[in-house]
Amino acid sequence: MHRCAICQNNRAQVIRPKNGQKICKNCFLEVFELEVHTTIVENNIFPSRGERVAIGASGGKDSTVLAATLKALNERYDYGVEFVLLSIDEGIHGYRDDSLETVKRNAIQYEMELCIVGYDALYGWTMDKVVEKVGRKGNCTYCGVFRRQALDRGAKRLNISHILTGHNADDIAETVLMNLLRGDLPRLGRCAEIMTASLTSPMRRSKPLKYAYEKEIVLYAHYRELDYFSTECVYSPEAFRGNARSLLKELEKIRPSSVLDIVRSGEQLVHNAVSPVKLGCEDPKRNWREERMGLVNGSQTLSDEPVNPKLLPKIVHKTRNDATYQITVRSVQQPIPSVKLKFFIFFA
Repeated sequence: MHRCAICQNNRAQVIRPKNGQKICKNCFLEVFELEVHTTIVENNIFPSRGERVAIGASGGKDSTVLAATLKALNERYDYGVEFVLLSIDEGIHGYRDDSLETVKRNAIQYEMELCIVGYDALYGWTMDKVVEKVGRKGNCTYCGVFRRQALDRGAKRLNISHILTGHNADDIAETVLMNLLRGDLPRLGRCAEIMTASLTSPMRRSKPLKYAYEKEIVLYAHYRELDYFSTECVYSPEAFRGNARSLLKELEKIRPSSVLDIVRSGEQLVHNAVSPVKLGCEDPKRNWREERMGLVNGSQTLSDEPVNPKLLPKIVHKTRNDATYQITVRSVQQPIPSVKLKFFIFFA
């Protein structure tokens, strides 16, 4: 029988994927909460006392564990913060209506104020109606944009400027892989950050569970006997994230620490990001960020003149509206320096 590596008394019940440590149930609960507290303190997530902070609550395991953990830590370490549950009703019949009942129970259990904001009231559309129009392909993109704005509006109603989300290490690792596979450097630069802000929104967003494995979140909810909703969104199987999730699970089978390794790699890519100008791939006088945004959004191209494909360089821009590649005439006319680039993902 394996003894707990921490207390040396109880039987080990958990093997932690991040370090292979074998620990008992009580030590696991204590270490899990301590690590979340360490993340909060090291990143100064709650810089001032008396702040009202919204927790994005969906009724799922992540947001439920986040709410339960923060309530316990706030009482133990006296953050001096008031937490409010903020839920979004996307209007998905048979999924969100049931999960909101779980959120209502959580609000009573954790003695937190609850605010529910719906797509139908904000936009006049529900996700069911959106899917009827656009189909099951790409509907998660619409939902993500709607939800982010709905969280902002809900927080504004509550006079709150700080939102906590239940994104865990697996979620962030999947997002890093997605952005790498799509070649989306701007999003890659944001997805690995624990705290984010936008010039277009006064809201701050933080991820206290950033370094918590999904497996450990499930175990924590199980051992604490938390009340959460476990059904997956009916539209999510068609999302591109599912491919990144499958890849991550295969990597995790080979190397259990792969999840945090990818998160750390994403952080390093952010800190060591090099602009195309520094690489000599762009003219420093060009506003390449605006051009890239215009091309990605499919709203403009630099020229409509036809170009001989045989004369095109290997630098292309992909539009969102179609699957074709748009090559700018300007990039053809300008000489492109010969630069050999090697890209690595370091698994720390």
